[in-house]
Amino acid sequence: MKLYRTLLFILINSILPANAQPTVQPFPSPKQEIRAVWLATIGGIDWPHSRETEKQKEELITILDQLKRGGINTVLLQTRVRATTIYPSAYEPWDVCITGRTGLFGKPDARAQQGRIPSYNPLQFAIDECHKRGMQLHAWVVTIPVGKWNAQPTQLLRKKYPTLLKKIGDEGYMNPEQRETGEYLAKICDEIVSQYDVDGVHLDYIRYPETWPKAKKSVQQAERRNQITQIVNRIYKMVKIRKPWVIVSCSPIGKHDDLSRYRSGGWNARKAVSQDAQQWMKDGVMDALYPMMYFRDNNFFPFAMDWQENSNGRWVVPGLGIYFLDPKEGTWTLNDVQREMSVVRQLGMGHCYFRSKFFTDNTKSIYDFGANFDATPALIPPMTWCNTLPPSAPSELGIKNGVLSWQDAKNNADSPNLLYNVYASQDFPVDTDNPENLIATRIDATSIAVNDERLNYAVTAQDRYGLEGPATQLLLYAGTTIRPSLICKTDGKPIELPKIPSTFDAQYLVIESLQGVQLDARPIPHKTMRLDVSQLPNGIYQIRYLGKKGKHHRCGFFAIKRKKGN
Repeated sequence: MKLYRTLLFILINSILPANAQPTVQPFPSPKQEIRAVWLATIGGIDWPHSRETEKQKEELITILDQLKRGGINTVLLQTRVRATTIYPSAYEPWDVCITGRTGLFGKPDARAQQGRIPSYNPLQFAIDECHKRGMQLHAWVVTIPVGKWNAQPTQLLRKKYPTLLKKIGDEGYMNPEQRETGEYLAKICDEIVSQYDVDGVHLDYIRYPETWPKAKKSVQQAERRNQITQIVNRIYKMVKIRKPWVIVSCSPIGKHDDLSRYRSGGWNARKAVSQDAQQWMKDGVMDALYPMMYFRDNNFFPFAMDWQENSNGRWVVPGLGIYFLDPKEGTWTLNDVQREMSVVRQLGMGHCYFRSKFFTDNTKSIYDFGANFDATPALIPPMTWCNTLPPSAPSELGIKNGVLSWQDAKNNADSPNLLYNVYASQDFPVDTDNPENLIATRIDATSIAVNDERLNYAVTAQDRYGLEGPATQLLLYAGTTIRPSLICKTDGKPIELPKIPSTFDAQYLVIESLQGVQLDARPIPHKTMRLDVSQLPNGIYQIRYLGKKGKHHRCGFFAIKRKKGN
């Protein structure tokens, strides 16, 4: 039935005329969804537009503020450009977009001037600013192309590795058929991952160039796919050994292959450029795909469904060609993008804009629509294939002088610092499944300023894999609405315990205060399923079931209010 509804929705949307009224989004905004943007640095087309350090910083801050207000939670920042970087690399020179000159090596220099080594590290600055705003930053690494054959960065690479590059026309490319290509690209990615707190590595152009001599036989096509897959394998394994919580993604051609009813027109990932991206998901060597789906109508919807159906539980985030909204680039209308965003949300796929400038410039009102479409915040979905143990609940949640604070939760994963999400509502308990209650995400601290104490609050911990733990609740607002479905009231008499989920191996029940402080733990009374609360004082409590492997399952709340004299 779900597939039928999806197909019907796609059919209705695909036959609407270009001047139709904006499509009503079929599903409400989800709590977990990737909302990304490609932020290009090549030629400074998105950023930076200046060679002066302070202006570069100001520009980026302005862009990130706009992206945050527009609902973006993931920034794919072009970090390796064309055999050049926007950070001090031991392997490649600074990109001209930062310095104004090519071929410069070295660390940021306090004496820097225009045309010399910059006085700051743009990648580190971008990471810090994204994290301040609760957004992830993924290092966008252009892999195979290295730029003009006679450009200085390409010449430097040719001098170091005489057999590694191949010339096609006046462009240079790393040769996928050389084992050293995978080793070199893995070194670049390792340099980024080991030195910087990036949330992801995003591989671009991880394929054969379309100008490469064509593979005429199927055996040769298979060999080329294997060569690209070996490069992907090498990078993925390196990243996961170094920091397993870092997301590895890539941007394949928007159509994986011909479908039974829809042809790709000869331009697809698997056969045309040797990207076996769906197989990478099945083999577990790619966490997410951002297919470049810069198409409309039947060139978009069936292929989006194909990506999702072959995701193997990993993330697929269609790249949307919003640059075609610019009259200089194409003839798209806003409704073209609206329909695509509505459908991919219904498919549970997220969305990514190409590129940042067209979004923040509000081309044909795309920013206005996107900000409304993503009006409520969203968390990045968890990498459950890398980790299954969420952190515990924070403790000692309280508020004083307009500052909400708590104590650190326990991290049950091998990732570094925990991050925290804050929810607020006049209802109690605060519904942490409702994204409308999210007021702050990915906080790298144990406190946050709040400006309204007429709300109730809840705080959860989240590890770097994206797994969110149970919430600690704080009841503040006297006029609150207690949701009856989530709370049981008693005057001190035993209460009926909620049914234990059949998939949960519960052994104990834990009674906690709303601040997450454990007050009691006892075996579950399986025979009666009644809880004796006679020794507890008046108040509101939460109950958790505890399984054999230490996993918790919050099963409800109860309030004790005895009559006077009892």
